[in-house]
Amino acid sequence: MASIKPSVPKGTRDFSPAEMAKRNYIFDTIKSVFRKYGYQQIETPAMENLSTLMGKYGEEGDKLIFKILNSGDFLSKVDQQKLATQNSQLVTGEISEKALRYDLTVPFARYVVMHQHEITFPFKRFQVQPVWRADRPQRGRYREFYQCDADVVGSDSLLNEAEFVMIYDEALGKLGLKDFTIKLNNRKILSGIAEIIDKSDNIIDLTVAIDKLDKIGLDGVTKELLERGFTQADIEKIKPVILLQGTNEAKLASLRDTLAKSEIGLKGCDEVETVLSYIVDCPLKTANLELDITLARGLNYYTGAIFEVKTNEVAMGSIGGGGRYDDLTGMFGLKGLTGVGISFGADRIYDVMEELNLFPAAASQGTQVLICCFDKDGERYALPLLQQLREKDVYAELYPAGAKIKKQMEYANNKQIPYTILIGSEEMQSGLLAFKDMGSGVQEKLSAEEIVFRLK
Repeated sequence: MASIKPSVPKGTRDFSPAEMAKRNYIFDTIKSVFRKYGYQQIETPAMENLSTLMGKYGEEGDKLIFKILNSGDFLSKVDQQKLATQNSQLVTGEISEKALRYDLTVPFARYVVMHQHEITFPFKRFQVQPVWRADRPQRGRYREFYQCDADVVGSDSLLNEAEFVMIYDEALGKLGLKDFTIKLNNRKILSGIAEIIDKSDNIIDLTVAIDKLDKIGLDGVTKELLERGFTQADIEKIKPVILLQGTNEAKLASLRDTLAKSEIGLKGCDEVETVLSYIVDCPLKTANLELDITLARGLNYYTGAIFEVKTNEVAMGSIGGGGRYDDLTGMFGLKGLTGVGISFGADRIYDVMEELNLFPAAASQGTQVLICCFDKDGERYALPLLQQLREKDVYAELYPAGAKIKKQMEYANNKQIPYTILIGSEEMQSGLLAFKDMGSGVQEKLSAEEIVFRLK
């Protein structure tokens, strides 16, 4: 019987120890910042009831949900007439009661509703977990990937928005990014723009087009708007808005003039101004904060602030984004619970850090020292030293006796272990151990205490 060549499903990946060390460095850095700002970690199951997920992401999103077949003979209870149609959508609900989560937001909403009597509001939570989407795999897009989300629900204070800007600034700065922009907009401003040209019913068409300004230019946006039923007069009215230049303050002043007759538009300006004023009081260390009127990011979802983060150091899409939503839990019957949240794109951040060589050596540091023994007596002699090193938080290994020293040294080189300790009869008699720097090749005779001190 021919052996089957092992593989992983398309759109999924294995991660080597070196890759995991770097990924954990990203996750741990982001988590530490979340905790500093008062966010508490939760986890939700990899699978949810299918009814929890369906209908929350739109028709296209529903198609990308990975459904899980029921256990046992899942076809036995299905209506035979439905089976005869060979239409899988008719029987999906009967053969599949569960599904892999599509994102972390809907499971979080479900969590809040189920645990509302245990939660202290405002509730500040973060999650770092994988999600699954039955998408077509391509570069930078996977079927299994991690999301790093933080949300606060039960508070309409704009201090939350300002703190998310600060979180992006601190976390990405700690990861070594030196030139990145946090773009800020507000759904109410976009609604105001649609209102002044009497196109409130066409706000989606408007924002989908202007969101592409940096990709297709003003001519491309104009062409798309005309195709979507906007007039040249409409375009002339909004052109100064989408082409706003200058400081954030100058942009706001211009917007207030343009939106003078739109109550909702001016409300959006007020909210942006408040967030910017908080940041003036707590200046950012690394990030550029830019008011970008063309930013839309899934407009249907957001009701207030909209965020997007982009690095200016390498060619890469957004590495973070989020915004405010007024009714996160309404889909599960708990009305009126406003919230705001952000997400870090861990996979893209990893690619950026790799390209810029930003991972510190310590991020991928595994074993610091390998103890090599010539025989069983050396092995017994080494055990107390091994324990002593580990008690001092030194990552140490003892290679099992029986292999030639050359093989033990190859093991150290292959694992990129920076130091080795050689223990033979001479070392045991004198108490001075051979301590070797594998990088320089320099070897010294040191006591166990000196070695512990050196490594520490």
